[in-house]
Amino acid sequence: MNNSYQYSPQRFNVLPPVCKNIIIINVIIFFAAWVLGSRGIINLEDYLGLHFYASPLHHVWQYITYSFMHANISHILFNMFAFWMFGAVLENIWGQKKFIIFCLVAALGAAIAQQITYYFMYHDLVAELARITSSNVSFVKIDSEIISKSLYIEQTTSFINHINTVGASGIVFGVLLAFGMMFPNTYIYFYFLIPIKAKWFVIGYMLIELWNGVIGTADGVAHFAHLGGALAGLILILIWNKGIKRHY
Repeated sequence: MNNSYQYSPQRFNVLPPVCKNIIIINVIIFFAAWVLGSRGIINLEDYLGLHFYASPLHHVWQYITYSFMHANISHILFNMFAFWMFGAVLENIWGQKKFIIFCLVAALGAAIAQQITYYFMYHDLVAELARITSSNVSFVKIDSEIISKSLYIEQTTSFINHINTVGASGIVFGVLLAFGMMFPNTYIYFYFLIPIKAKWFVIGYMLIELWNGVIGTADGVAHFAHLGGALAGLILILIWNKGIKRHY
Protein backbone atom coordinates (compact mmCIF):
# COMPACT_ATOMS: atom_id res chain seq x y z
CA MET A 1 0.00 0.00 0.00
CA ASN A 2 1.24 3.47 -0.83
CA ASN A 3 2.06 5.23 2.44
CA SER A 4 1.07 8.58 0.97
CA TYR A 5 -2.48 7.37 0.40
CA GLN A 6 -5.07 9.70 1.83
CA TYR A 7 -8.13 8.16 3.40
CA SER A 8 -11.45 9.22 1.88
CA PRO A 9 -14.42 8.24 4.05
CA GLN A 10 -16.82 8.35 1.12
CA ARG A 11 -15.31 5.10 -0.15
CA PHE A 12 -16.19 3.09 2.94
CA ASN A 13 -19.08 1.85 5.03
CA VAL A 14 -19.41 4.43 7.80
CA LEU A 15 -20.36 1.83 10.43
CA PRO A 16 -19.23 -1.65 9.32
CA PRO A 17 -20.75 -4.68 11.10
CA VAL A 18 -17.90 -5.68 13.43
CA CYS A 19 -17.41 -2.13 14.68
CA LYS A 20 -21.16 -1.73 15.11
CA ASN A 21 -21.59 -4.98 17.03
CA ILE A 22 -18.59 -4.39 19.29
CA ILE A 23 -19.90 -0.92 20.17
CA ILE A 24 -23.37 -2.33 20.85
CA ILE A 25 -21.96 -5.08 23.09
CA ASN A 26 -19.87 -2.55 25.02
CA VAL A 27 -22.86 -0.28 25.57
CA ILE A 28 -25.12 -3.17 26.66
CA ILE A 29 -22.53 -4.50 29.13
CA PHE A 30 -21.85 -1.00 30.47
CA PHE A 31 -25.50 -0.36 31.30
CA ALA A 32 -26.02 -3.92 32.53
CA ALA A 33 -23.09 -3.51 34.92
CA TRP A 34 -24.44 -0.17 36.10
CA VAL A 35 -28.00 -1.44 36.67
CA LEU A 36 -27.00 -4.73 38.31
CA GLY A 37 -24.31 -3.07 40.43
CA SER A 38 -26.50 -0.19 41.60
CA ARG A 39 -29.16 -2.67 42.74
CA GLY A 40 -26.64 -4.83 44.55
CA ILE A 41 -27.43 -7.85 42.38
CA ILE A 42 -23.93 -8.55 41.02
CA ASN A 43 -20.69 -6.70 40.38
CA LEU A 44 -19.79 -7.61 36.82
CA GLU A 45 -16.31 -6.12 37.20
CA ASP A 46 -15.47 -8.94 39.61
CA TYR A 47 -16.20 -11.47 36.88
CA LEU A 48 -15.33 -9.66 33.65
CA GLY A 49 -12.61 -7.19 34.66
CA LEU A 50 -8.96 -8.24 34.41
CA HIS A 51 -7.78 -9.07 37.93
CA PHE A 52 -4.22 -9.36 39.14
CA TYR A 53 -2.93 -12.87 38.37
CA ALA A 54 -2.21 -13.49 42.09
CA SER A 55 -5.84 -12.83 43.02
CA PRO A 56 -8.35 -15.68 43.44
CA LEU A 57 -10.69 -13.53 41.34
CA HIS A 58 -8.38 -13.87 38.33
CA HIS A 59 -9.75 -16.04 35.48
CA VAL A 60 -8.57 -16.78 31.97
CA TRP A 61 -11.65 -15.33 30.23
CA GLN A 62 -10.88 -11.92 31.73
CA TYR A 63 -8.06 -11.47 29.19
CA ILE A 64 -10.82 -10.72 26.66
CA THR A 65 -13.89 -9.73 28.68
CA TYR A 66 -12.10 -6.84 30.43
CA SER A 67 -12.10 -4.97 27.12
CA PHE A 68 -15.92 -4.86 27.17
CA MET A 69 -16.05 -3.25 30.61
CA HIS A 70 -15.72 0.49 31.31
CA ALA A 71 -15.37 2.51 34.48
CA ASN A 72 -17.70 5.41 33.67
CA ILE A 73 -19.63 7.15 30.89
CA SER A 74 -16.72 9.31 29.72
CA HIS A 75 -14.49 6.23 29.57
CA ILE A 76 -16.81 4.31 27.27
CA LEU A 77 -17.71 7.35 25.15
CA PHE A 78 -14.08 8.19 24.41
CA ASN A 79 -13.09 4.57 23.72
CA MET A 80 -16.05 3.80 21.47
CA PHE A 81 -15.67 7.04 19.51
CA ALA A 82 -11.95 6.40 18.92
CA PHE A 83 -12.62 2.74 18.12
CA TRP A 84 -15.19 3.71 15.51
CA MET A 85 -13.10 6.57 14.12
CA PHE A 86 -10.06 4.40 13.35
CA GLY A 87 -11.47 0.89 13.49
CA ALA A 88 -14.13 1.43 10.83
CA VAL A 89 -11.42 2.29 8.33
CA LEU A 90 -9.43 -0.84 9.11
CA GLU A 91 -12.46 -3.11 8.95
CA ASN A 92 -13.41 -1.77 5.53
CA ILE A 93 -9.90 -2.45 4.24
CA TRP A 94 -9.13 -5.75 5.98
CA GLY A 95 -12.55 -7.32 6.11
CA GLN A 96 -14.47 -8.60 9.12
CA LYS A 97 -12.44 -11.73 9.96
CA LYS A 98 -9.05 -10.04 9.82
CA PHE A 99 -10.29 -7.08 11.82
CA ILE A 100 -11.72 -9.31 14.56
CA ILE A 101 -8.41 -11.17 14.81
CA PHE A 102 -6.57 -7.85 15.10
CA CYS A 103 -8.87 -6.65 17.89
CA LEU A 104 -8.46 -9.90 19.83
CA VAL A 105 -4.67 -9.78 19.50
CA ALA A 106 -4.56 -6.14 20.63
CA ALA A 107 -6.79 -6.94 23.62
CA LEU A 108 -4.59 -9.89 24.61
CA GLY A 109 -1.42 -7.86 24.15
CA ALA A 110 -2.77 -5.12 26.39
CA ALA A 111 -3.86 -7.64 29.03
CA ILE A 112 -0.49 -9.40 29.09
CA ALA A 113 1.35 -6.08 29.28
CA GLN A 114 -0.82 -5.09 32.23
CA GLN A 115 -0.14 -8.36 34.04
CA ILE A 116 3.59 -7.80 33.54
CA THR A 117 3.14 -4.33 35.00
CA TYR A 118 1.26 -5.82 37.94
CA TYR A 119 4.15 -8.21 38.50
CA PHE A 120 6.72 -5.45 38.85
CA MET A 121 4.39 -3.31 40.95
CA TYR A 122 3.21 -5.96 43.40
CA HIS A 123 5.70 -8.84 43.29
CA ASP A 124 7.25 -7.87 46.63
CA LEU A 125 3.82 -7.53 48.22
CA VAL A 126 2.75 -10.99 47.01
CA ALA A 127 6.02 -12.52 48.21
CA GLU A 128 5.64 -10.88 51.62
CA LEU A 129 2.05 -12.08 51.91
CA ALA A 130 3.13 -15.64 51.13
CA ARG A 131 5.99 -15.44 53.65
CA ILE A 132 3.81 -14.14 56.45
CA THR A 133 0.98 -16.56 55.66
CA SER A 134 3.33 -19.54 56.01
CA SER A 135 5.11 -18.18 59.09
CA ASN A 136 4.29 -18.82 62.76
CA VAL A 137 4.16 -15.14 63.77
CA SER A 138 1.06 -13.76 65.43
CA PHE A 139 1.66 -10.08 64.72
CA VAL A 140 3.10 -8.10 61.81
CA LYS A 141 4.79 -4.71 61.87
CA ILE A 142 3.72 -2.49 58.98
CA ASP A 143 5.71 0.75 59.00
CA SER A 144 5.27 1.84 62.62
CA GLU A 145 2.01 -0.02 63.22
CA ILE A 146 1.71 -3.53 64.64
CA ILE A 147 -1.32 -5.52 63.54
CA SER A 148 -2.40 -9.14 63.88
CA LYS A 149 -1.34 -11.65 61.25
CA SER A 150 -4.96 -12.40 60.35
CA LEU A 151 -5.75 -8.72 59.86
CA TYR A 152 -2.68 -8.24 57.67
CA ILE A 153 -3.66 -11.21 55.49
CA GLU A 154 -7.23 -9.97 55.24
CA GLN A 155 -6.25 -6.40 54.30
CA THR A 156 -3.55 -7.43 51.84
CA THR A 157 -5.75 -10.03 50.16
CA SER A 158 -8.55 -7.48 49.88
CA PHE A 159 -6.14 -5.00 48.27
CA ILE A 160 -4.94 -7.61 45.76
CA ASN A 161 -8.52 -8.55 44.92
CA HIS A 162 -9.34 -4.92 44.15
CA ILE A 163 -6.57 -4.61 41.53
CA ASN A 164 -8.63 -4.65 38.36
CA THR A 165 -8.34 -3.36 34.79
CA VAL A 166 -11.23 -2.53 32.48
CA GLY A 167 -11.66 -0.83 29.14
CA ALA A 168 -11.13 -1.19 25.40
CA SER A 169 -8.20 1.24 25.34
CA GLY A 170 -5.73 -1.52 24.43
CA ILE A 171 -7.74 -2.25 21.29
CA VAL A 172 -8.10 1.47 20.58
CA PHE A 173 -4.34 1.97 20.74
CA GLY A 174 -3.88 -1.03 18.48
CA VAL A 175 -6.20 0.33 15.79
CA LEU A 176 -4.72 3.82 16.22
CA LEU A 177 -1.23 2.49 15.55
CA ALA A 178 -2.47 0.47 12.56
CA PHE A 179 -4.18 3.55 11.13
CA GLY A 180 -1.01 5.59 11.57
CA MET A 181 1.04 2.91 9.78
CA MET A 182 -1.37 2.60 6.88
CA PHE A 183 -2.24 6.27 6.49
CA PRO A 184 0.76 8.17 7.92
CA ASN A 185 0.09 11.40 6.01
CA THR A 186 -3.65 11.57 6.64
CA TYR A 187 -4.53 14.50 8.86
CA ILE A 188 -6.19 13.93 12.22
CA TYR A 189 -7.84 16.94 13.81
CA PHE A 190 -6.59 17.05 17.39
CA TYR A 191 -9.42 18.29 19.63
CA PHE A 192 -11.34 18.70 16.33
CA LEU A 193 -9.33 21.86 15.62
CA ILE A 194 -5.60 21.24 15.20
CA PRO A 195 -4.59 19.27 12.06
CA ILE A 196 -1.72 16.84 12.59
CA LYS A 197 -0.50 14.01 10.40
CA ALA A 198 -1.44 10.57 11.69
CA LYS A 199 2.18 9.40 11.95
CA TRP A 200 3.14 12.28 14.25
CA PHE A 201 -0.06 11.96 16.25
CA VAL A 202 0.58 8.25 16.86
CA ILE A 203 4.26 8.70 17.70
CA GLY A 204 3.50 11.59 20.05
CA TYR A 205 0.67 9.76 21.77
CA MET A 206 2.75 6.63 22.28
CA LEU A 207 5.63 8.64 23.74
CA ILE A 208 3.26 10.37 26.14
CA GLU A 209 1.88 7.00 27.26
CA LEU A 210 5.41 5.66 27.73
CA TRP A 211 6.39 8.72 29.76
CA ASN A 212 3.29 8.50 31.96
CA GLY A 213 3.88 4.79 32.50
CA VAL A 214 7.55 5.23 33.41
CA ILE A 215 7.05 8.09 35.85
CA GLY A 216 4.22 6.14 37.50
CA THR A 217 1.41 8.67 37.43
CA ALA A 218 -1.31 7.98 39.98
CA ASP A 219 -4.12 8.69 37.51
CA GLY A 220 -5.54 5.17 37.53
CA VAL A 221 -4.79 4.73 33.82
CA ALA A 222 -3.16 1.51 32.55
CA HIS A 223 -0.57 3.20 30.35
CA PHE A 224 1.49 0.07 29.72
CA ALA A 225 -1.67 -1.83 28.75
CA HIS A 226 -2.25 0.81 26.07
CA LEU A 227 1.30 0.34 24.80
CA GLY A 228 0.87 -3.43 24.97
CA GLY A 229 -2.17 -3.24 22.70
CA ALA A 230 -0.24 -1.07 20.24
CA LEU A 231 2.79 -3.37 20.33
CA ALA A 232 0.69 -6.49 19.77
CA GLY A 233 -1.01 -4.78 16.85
CA LEU A 234 2.36 -3.75 15.41
CA ILE A 235 3.72 -7.30 15.63
CA LEU A 236 0.62 -8.74 13.95
CA ILE A 237 0.80 -6.21 11.10
CA LEU A 238 4.48 -7.00 10.54
CA ILE A 239 3.65 -10.73 10.43
CA TRP A 240 0.86 -10.09 7.93
CA ASN A 241 3.07 -7.86 5.78
CA LYS A 242 5.82 -10.47 5.78
CA GLY A 243 3.32 -13.08 4.62
CA ILE A 244 2.17 -10.80 1.80
CA LYS A 245 5.75 -10.21 0.59
CA ARG A 246 6.35 -13.96 0.41
CA HIS A 247 3.57 -14.25 -2.17
CA TYR A 248 5.24 -11.78 -4.53
